[in-house]
Amino acid sequence: DIDMDFCYERRQEVIDYVTRKYGSDRVCQIITFGTMAARGVVRDVARVLGYSYAEGDRVSRAIPMALDMTLDKALQISPDLKTMVENEEPVRRLIDTAKKLEGMPRHASTHAAGVLITGEPVTHFVPLQRNDEVITTQYPMGIISDLGLLKMDFLGLRTLTVIRDALDMLKNEGLDIRPEDIPMDDPKVFDMISQGETDGVFQLESGGMRQFLTAMKPRSFEDIIAAISLYRPGPMDSIPKYIAGKEHPERVTYETPLLQPILDVTYGCMVYQEQVMQIVRDLAGYSMGRSDLVRRAMAKKKHDVMARERQVFIYGSEELGVPGAIRNGVSLEAAEKIFDEMTAFASYAFNKPHAACYAVVSLQTAWLKYHHPHEFMAALMNSVKGNAGKIALYIQYCRKHSIPVLPPDINKSRRAFAVDTDAKGTKGIRFGLGFVKNAGGSAVDAIVRERENRGPYQTIFDFCRRVSGEDVNKRTVESLIKAGCFDGLGANRAQCMMVYEAAMDSETEYRKQNVLGQVSFFDMGTGGGDLFSPAREIFPDAKEFSLRELLNQEKEMTGVYISGHPLDEYAELLDALPVNTQTLAEYAERPDKGLSEDGRKVTMGGLVAASRGKATKKGELMGFVTLEDLYGQVEGLVFPRVWARISHQLNEDDAVLLSGRLSIREDEDPKIIIEEAEDLRTGMETRLGRKSAKPADPAVRAKDSAVRLYVHAPLQDMEKLSRLLQSFERGDAPVYLQPMGEKRLILLPEDCWQADAAACAAALRQVCGDANVKAVGLS
Repeated sequence: DIDMDFCYERRQEVIDYVTRKYGSDRVCQIITFGTMAARGVVRDVARVLGYSYAEGDRVSRAIPMALDMTLDKALQISPDLKTMVENEEPVRRLIDTAKKLEGMPRHASTHAAGVLITGEPVTHFVPLQRNDEVITTQYPMGIISDLGLLKMDFLGLRTLTVIRDALDMLKNEGLDIRPEDIPMDDPKVFDMISQGETDGVFQLESGGMRQFLTAMKPRSFEDIIAAISLYRPGPMDSIPKYIAGKEHPERVTYETPLLQPILDVTYGCMVYQEQVMQIVRDLAGYSMGRSDLVRRAMAKKKHDVMARERQVFIYGSEELGVPGAIRNGVSLEAAEKIFDEMTAFASYAFNKPHAACYAVVSLQTAWLKYHHPHEFMAALMNSVKGNAGKIALYIQYCRKHSIPVLPPDINKSRRAFAVDTDAKGTKGIRFGLGFVKNAGGSAVDAIVRERENRGPYQTIFDFCRRVSGEDVNKRTVESLIKAGCFDGLGANRAQCMMVYEAAMDSETEYRKQNVLGQVSFFDMGTGGGDLFSPAREIFPDAKEFSLRELLNQEKEMTGVYISGHPLDEYAELLDALPVNTQTLAEYAERPDKGLSEDGRKVTMGGLVAASRGKATKKGELMGFVTLEDLYGQVEGLVFPRVWARISHQLNEDDAVLLSGRLSIREDEDPKIIIEEAEDLRTGMETRLGRKSAKPADPAVRAKDSAVRLYVHAPLQDMEKLSRLLQSFERGDAPVYLQPMGEKRLILLPEDCWQADAAACAAALRQVCGDANVKAVGLS
């Protein structure tokens, strides 16, 4: 079994290479089976048996979180689950059924990296099958190993692609650096790491790792190797001991003096698999070969083998030629304690060469981040294409660290994120055209190629004339407009939206007629040919969309807000919350995948991006809410009783503060079970002990306003009325609509509120009639 990491964009080239070298009949990918784990099987069975979501959720939550948890083990250690099974017949039936299915394959897929290479045709050794157009073995990797066949793990490592792309950008700027040229001993880089500034740094990015690094304060390559090895289940229990030993080496103690030469480099802590091998050799007299068998048994969690080896390690074995720890002067108590500690940690431990390779990549990314942050962050964002949450997270990081993220520009953007300068010459990161929805690779290539061959585009008409065709269609152009790609060509987005279709239709017709040669003799020289010429470059007089509409268009087309964020005004308040979507993303990178946070009570703030009610099997309504903050989105569930109480506070685009508990399951994104909702500003300022100078609720401010406008008009005219109101300067005078034939008043959105209420009232009276417009507070 040989593991190798490659640039993830070129991993397939490696598979193609070995296929050519050894023959397509001797190279094959490997199957893997997803199995039904304790919590997952309970949820699956509950659904099939027709239990409600809440009931399945209640039972599964009673099962403790652990990667190796089973239902039998859960019944032994969970009083809540045991009580349910003893007292509730439906739960007993659920658990009994789930036990029969636990551990069985749930689905088959292709192993992420494993490739089998054989000396003879693969079919001589294993049966094959097809998974999603990929030929795989029918045996999983455990059986492949037992058969003595060679498994190569060709892993695609995104970080290697990030390093390559960042260095390519630097090369374009005249700085030719190879990865191996990057120093491993830059003190400024270690200062940055010790301060926890490790966003985007390989293996050092998670919240828990940052806390560890700020306490550890690494100063050398060896420290980074140790940090990567320690921050894993098992070894991480030794972190406090390691930090204390690093700060005070004179206080480090050992169970036996024989351990000192083995563990002094790691301050008395077992950190590497090689240390385990050396301990069994030096303390118990194992051979080199047998010490590796022990390491392998620990790594594979072979408990029966470990039980036998415990006896051999402590007492020795004449048959195996092992004297044992006691015979070598180690006390029984110390020998037992040392072996138990090895067993607890070794199943998760790295071998040191593995950790050292990772440490090299960690320091290479850290060095690029410190010395060339623009190129590094651009390469980092390119590497997470398709993951809008990660891109939003890195954009927010850039803004906080004074790295401008420049909007997409039809004359400056390339396919991917790239380093560029703004109009003032400030260096920043230019958004890539390839990250715009509906702008496929061929379309972007055609746009960039035409621009490089014939110069910048002058107007959107010029753009449509030069690139419209099979690659660049109307849908592509509309997406580019909404993303802001044409903002620098002299027309606003609203104007571009009004002319692009006609411009493209005119260009298509013009080309068609030129191909057919349908220009008459009388058209020549008389101007008649203008009938089929491209559209004249005339822009209608149209007011630009509101800021919120512009931002929403950017989000729709790119997955992120580029020129601003609707929550910018709440940024300071949101920073005071301990949990946000960035925190949730970090949970998934923990050794336990964040399962230990399940059920934690949290409060999160942001905008309601989506909100809908759905009927349960009992006919009750429960809610599904998407909360968006500065870094990403999280899904929220609202059970019926709570939904009935707070649904009116969960309207789309509302800025809210949600309280509840986290729901974190295996193989699913974290969710929040919402229990309370309140206005974001009011709720946060109450928590922070502030008094808001400006009430956050528009209804409160409208009621207290000295000047108010009331309009009596048909409800179906609201959209037309809103457009009229938005043509005036926005201000603090609210506008109410009373629909014809109704007594209720509707407070119109704040982008309809007026700065000059008198002028607006006069315009409204011309449209709606004097009797249907009332201005309160005007002299």
